[in-house]
Amino acid sequence: MTAEHNEPIAQLANRLVECIRSMQSVVVAYSGGVDSAVVAKAAFLALKDHAVAVTAVSPSLAPAELEEARVQVQEIGIRHVELNTVEFNKAEYRRNQADRCYFCKDTLYSTIEQHRSKFGNAVVLNGTNVDDLGDYRPGLQAAAEYHVRSPLVDVGLRKVDVRAVADYWNLRTADKPAAPCLSSRIAYGVEVTETRVARIAEAEAFLKQHLNCRELRVREEANDLARIELPLSILTTVAQAEYRTAITSKLRSLGYRAITLDLEGFRSGSMNEVLVSLGTPASAMTKPLGSPAAAAPSLRNGDSDDQH
Repeated sequence: MTAEHNEPIAQLANRLVECIRSMQSVVVAYSGGVDSAVVAKAAFLALKDHAVAVTAVSPSLAPAELEEARVQVQEIGIRHVELNTVEFNKAEYRRNQADRCYFCKDTLYSTIEQHRSKFGNAVVLNGTNVDDLGDYRPGLQAAAEYHVRSPLVDVGLRKVDVRAVADYWNLRTADKPAAPCLSSRIAYGVEVTETRVARIAEAEAFLKQHLNCRELRVREEANDLARIELPLSILTTVAQAEYRTAITSKLRSLGYRAITLDLEGFRSGSMNEVLVSLGTPASAMTKPLGSPAAAAPSLRNGDSDDQH
């Protein structure tokens, strides 16, 4: 049982499987995060050969995340297809306004739609859970437009439930931190480019290895400024000369003009704080992109699990 549901985890898992079984044939938008992994596992248990996991491959997906997704999907057993997506070709995506995620998801779902005949015109599923509905996620608008189903929401699963089911199924991502796309690290109004996301990926990979830390962010602000978010427990360690020198040298070699350490520490979704404070939660995501809420101004960009 979890704090959210007074029923055994096995029963929650079974309800999810049965929900998907009723769809007969499905395509799971699979990023490798815990949410989409649970949906992929449930789809495989429910439909076997009538389920396929599709991963969008683009510069915004860190190489390490793609490799981990490949390993996990083999363990799950579901058929896996990788599709190259071209959201970086869209001016609306690159300009990096508050609705950037809409254009990413629109590209994802339209790409799946183009290949849908190969999947038997299956129902498309994503990894949205109930907790996601309270955050600013314009990608949900794209999902609605393409009639994408969210089985975790259909069954009423929150993040804590999803992790419990993942643990029940022994998925390697059961305790994996959120893994938002690399573009979400770039401050609103700063253009999203292949160069920027590549250096963010390299900077974060360096820090994770150098600090032996699983969960951190390198946020890219205007004027080539890197703002590092780390767990509060290691802030004082990083301030020591040995670490400070190594980190500064590495990030400067990647092209960062200035490197700062965020004294508030790591906060998943910190770049959504301004949007939420402006009253831009899930209710805004169903509004047209030209509406004031959907285009709410912000200085920062947000973290979301299962971006792809």
